[in-house]
Amino acid sequence: MNVKQFAEELASHAKEVDHLMKRKLPVMVGRMAKDHFQDNFRQGGFVNGGIHQWPITKRQKSGAKSAAANYGPLLSKRNHLFSSIKYVPSDYRVVVSNTRLYAPIHNWGGMVRPNVTPKMRKFAWYMYYKAQGKRRGKTTPTGKKKKTKTTKPESQEAKFWKGMALTKKKRLNIMIPQRQFLGESEELNDKIERKIEDEITKIIN
Repeated sequence: MNVKQFAEELASHAKEVDHLMKRKLPVMVGRMAKDHFQDNFRQGGFVNGGIHQWPITKRQKSGAKSAAANYGPLLSKRNHLFSSIKYVPSDYRVVVSNTRLYAPIHNWGGMVRPNVTPKMRKFAWYMYYKAQGKRRGKTTPTGKKKKTKTTKPESQEAKFWKGMALTKKKRLNIMIPQRQFLGESEELNDKIERKIEDEITKIIN
């Protein structure tokens, strides 16, 4: 089939092709994109002309044996960021995004400056004791905390959380490294092009 014949064949199936482009492909492509971007989390890097590995996290470097330390970058027990990749199809297009407020800072990297609040310090102490694998001391009748004795050396992760809990700063400067998981991808574009060709071929054959 030459180009002219292909064009004529395509024109004879104009309604079917239009329905494909308007209704079916946005859903198909959205699903493909979501699967592709979620696979970035599994691979620990962004796939675009090959895999671009993400920087490893401090908890991975800490050598801790906790369950949290075994998760890869951007992964956790609940996997909020992973599961928040959504796609919304409409006529002739589809929008793929991540609905988490902190998704952009991880995708592009940058500086965040959170205020140090009592709630943050409390959370930091919780994470400190969790990293050390021990519980906080119980409260005495006078309202003071009993110190928990331990001979276990502090891990790097525990030291990090302890430092955050005891810091005198009122605001922190935290640099978030870029770990892109959404964006232009050569591999995804190739998959989409092949899918479009396959679907059109089904119509005209």
